[in-house]
Amino acid sequence: MSLSNAQIDGARLLADLHTLRGFGAYKTGVHRPTYSKVDMQSREWLAERMREAGLTPEIDGIGNVIGRGEGEGPKLLLGSHSESQNHAGWLDGALGVMFGLEVARTLGRGVDVAAWADEEGHFGSFLGSRSFLGELSEADIDAGRNRYDGSPLRGALEAAGLAGRRRITIEPGRYKCYLEAHIEQGDVLDAMGLKIGVVTAIVGNWQFRISFEGVQNHAGTTRMAIRKDAGVALVRLASEIHRRFPAIVAERSVWTIGRILLTPGAPSIVPGGAEMYFQFRDTDPAVLRRMEHELHEIVAEAQAAGPCAVKLDTLTRPAPAVMDPRILDALDRAAERHAPGLHQRMPSGAGHDAQFLAKAMPAGMLFVPSIGGISHHWTEDTAEPDIVLGCQVMADAVAALLATDMAPVPVPG
Repeated sequence: MSLSNAQIDGARLLADLHTLRGFGAYKTGVHRPTYSKVDMQSREWLAERMREAGLTPEIDGIGNVIGRGEGEGPKLLLGSHSESQNHAGWLDGALGVMFGLEVARTLGRGVDVAAWADEEGHFGSFLGSRSFLGELSEADIDAGRNRYDGSPLRGALEAAGLAGRRRITIEPGRYKCYLEAHIEQGDVLDAMGLKIGVVTAIVGNWQFRISFEGVQNHAGTTRMAIRKDAGVALVRLASEIHRRFPAIVAERSVWTIGRILLTPGAPSIVPGGAEMYFQFRDTDPAVLRRMEHELHEIVAEAQAAGPCAVKLDTLTRPAPAVMDPRILDALDRAAERHAPGLHQRMPSGAGHDAQFLAKAMPAGMLFVPSIGGISHHWTEDTAEPDIVLGCQVMADAVAALLATDMAPVPVPG
């Protein structure tokens, strides 16, 4: 199919998105945690929609829904995730899955579609895409726990009916590249009146746990001069991070203290323990290393100054992922055709499955605007004309890439 006649069915796309929205509907958003009953119901529905589109679907042992297209020759892989954050938005992840399905229906050839499992991290980090790449071991599955209640991943897989199923891994030589569409999850496009974001790179999200050990004691009888208050030590270190980081970061660097815990957490007890979960993000490895060095310096100074002991544990250090220039060009051309002057290249400040798939094949991403920049909340939304426009741009770019001489990429190792 040529670039000029790859016309999607916008009404069909929106109808499918709204049907998917009904699985776990919560206010104007959804509550569809990974491996929950409603999540598995939605995956069965997705598999049936793939079958109706002429794909051969399979739900594998980690919960990935993969629809394989017919025909010879290397294909494009399109997808995203279908579970949600708790009580969150209806488009985060779902949009990219349904874009993939609509493009497959429109082009009729050359496309596989995937709904990856647990991108949102209910039981781990990007379980589905890591499993597809062969990077998720049985030991990793044994160690997996629900981050909210500590329940084991093995038990969740069994309850979801996935135990004993094979886990699909990437087939060498099958794919030219991977494309993923997503809502921006920020306000840049919306604030600037733009319609399409062409993603240049996905940030590395480096995460840490910082623990403080003091002395628990009575809040009314312990003199201030002798206190070893772990909560105060935490607040001081957090303040030092926010004081010093602006001088060493880049324009789009961000950092967040997302969770703070005090032990025992009672109003009339001086906290004897505290911990905070801290992360920073950037697309430049040099900037990430600079931020990490500064964090180590701050922690070492706090440890030396006392009175509380301070410990820094590194949780994750994923590398940023650069998107393929050939895919960027194809998305730019398609965006200029359908939204002239209303698109721009931009980095992604959020993590996506594309950053893992980029290890095995050329990858690219397309953003559509998020109204008000809201995401990970049930009020998240995107205007329906922007949804349809984004899918049309994706379809044109995919049609162009299918016609491009891109040798299939072998699986590393």
